[in-house]
Order: sequence, then structure tokens, then C-alpha cells
Amino acid sequence: MDTLLNEAPCGYFSITDKGLIQSVNQTLLTMLGYDREELLERHIESTMSVANKMFFHTYFYPYIQLYGQVNEMYFSFRSKDGKDLPVLLNGIRRNRDGKAVIDCVALEMRKRIEHEKDIMKTKRQLEILYQETNEANHRLELLHAQYEKKQRELMELNERLETLASTDPLTGLKNRRYFQEQLLRHTELSEGAGTALSLCIIDIDRFKSINDTYGHPVGDLVLTRLAQLLRDQSPDEAVVARFGGEEFVILLPGLDRDRALAAAERYRAATETTPLGDLRITISIGAATFAAEEESELSLLQQADQALYLSKNNGRNRVTHYRS
Repeated sequence: MDTLLNEAPCGYFSITDKGLIQSVNQTLLTMLGYDREELLERHIESTMSVANKMFFHTYFYPYIQLYGQVNEMYFSFRSKDGKDLPVLLNGIRRNRDGKAVIDCVALEMRKRIEHEKDIMKTKRQLEILYQETNEANHRLELLHAQYEKKQRELMELNERLETLASTDPLTGLKNRRYFQEQLLRHTELSEGAGTALSLCIIDIDRFKSINDTYGHPVGDLVLTRLAQLLRDQSPDEAVVARFGGEEFVILLPGLDRDRALAAAERYRAATETTPLGDLRITISIGAATFAAEEESELSLLQQADQALYLSKNNGRNRVTHYRS
């Protein structure tokens, strides 16, 4: 590795599309506490906590595949001694020697830590100043305003990070991670309260041919506009998410089998009759309804997936319920 890159003031690593580390500079090795031989050919996720692995899967990989790069992603690695290392991560996907690689730069992120230290320092100053004479009241008010401002900034930063972790960057829908959390939550609620719960899995028919014929930008436009259509057609309590690729999922609390079929048919008909840009598309839908005494959230998902397979296999542009 080039000496300048090896000793650059920021961490650098290169991974394959499958996440295997191909090269890493000394700066990142020092930051993480590893020797080079300990990381080469290992999966990059071996340097992450479980939570950060999920975030990496639901944000970094999809975004790099769609747009070829990721800019200023707030992230944390796990050092060899188990400590979190907050960084700003930038990545770009390239072809090198005929193979796709992802080059990444990691810059230590201290701003949030400094925010927290500033807040604690300001709070201590406030506790002291409250005990001083009236002459210090003006200074006290200014410091209190600073404290409130920093606290708001930190809360807003946390909210942005939470939104980022649960949102699909292309469509603006909730992502797979968020959906899986809500699926578990709603099946537990349905089982406890005895209320109905249904699930639809939606797949765009012949989506690959759209990408092959018109290109990925048009494919992205189709995904985005279909996402908006599904959101507009869904009740407020529904959970509408992008499950991956051209698949969407809609969790429908309170809907039994018949009402779920009716809702699914509305999605199918609205898609068939609504132009998405210059194209018209169709969708296939698999639906399933939760039976608390027999099933889990995983079996509900599997049933809807099997029903989707039947819809695709029986000619597409149709709705199939698992218990038809």
C-alpha cells in the first residue's frame, strides 16, 4: 500500500461486494487495535456490534448498490478491545481489475461526544451560577440558553439518526429492519388481544425487464411512485415498507382474511390503472392472516411469501391468500 495512504490521517479500507476486507491502512488498524493479518480477508462486519451490522445491512449496502456511493454516514465500529469507535463513513463502489470493490474512508466522529461534554460542562456551570449573587443572573441566563440549545441539537441529531436507521433511502418508506420489528410487535398484540392481523407481500411483475429495457433510473422511479401509491392507498394504522429489491410489505392490523383480500385487490387494481411515469405496471400479491394459536410472526411471513409464489406462478397480476 502507498505510504501516504497507509499513514493518512483517516482510516481507509477496501472491501468486496460481499464485504470481505481486501486492504486496510495503518491508521484504521491503530484506531481499531488490530494487526493487518487479523483483518485481511475477514468480513467487515466482524468489526461491528449486532446493532451496527443491521444498520450496515439496511442502509450502507442498499445505498451503495443503488447510487454507487455513501457520503457522511454516521456509524460505529467495534475495536478489538470491545470499545465503540464513532466515525463518519464515506464509501464509493468502483471496478478495479475487472472486479467490483468498495473503497471506504472512516473519520473519527467526536462532535457528538463534544456536544455531550459541552452540555455537562454547561450544566455544572449553571449549578454553580445559580448559587451566586443577582449580579451573575444575566450570565446565568445566557449559559442556560446555550445549554437548552445544545440539548435540542443533540435530540434532533438522535431523531435524524433514528429516522435514517428505519427508512429506505430510495422510496422513503420504512425499511426491512423496521418492518420486522413491527411484525413481531403486532403479532404479539394480536395474540394478546385476540384482534385480527393480516400481511401482504407485493412484487412488481417483470421488474427486471424494466431495468434491462429502460435502465435503473427508470426502475428507481417506478419503485418510488409505487411506494407512494401503496402509502396513499393504505390506512393510517398500516405499516408500509420496502422489503427489498422490487418487493414491498404491508402489515394490516385489524383486517381479517376477507378484508385483507379486498385491500390487496385495491392495491392491485390501483397499480394496474395508474401510470407510473410513462409506464404501466402490474403487481402480484400474496396475503396471509395471523392465527395466534397456531403461528408466529415468521410463519405469517412465510405464508404470505408462499401465496405470492402462487400469484406469480399462476399468471401474475393477481391476489392469492394463503388460506384461499
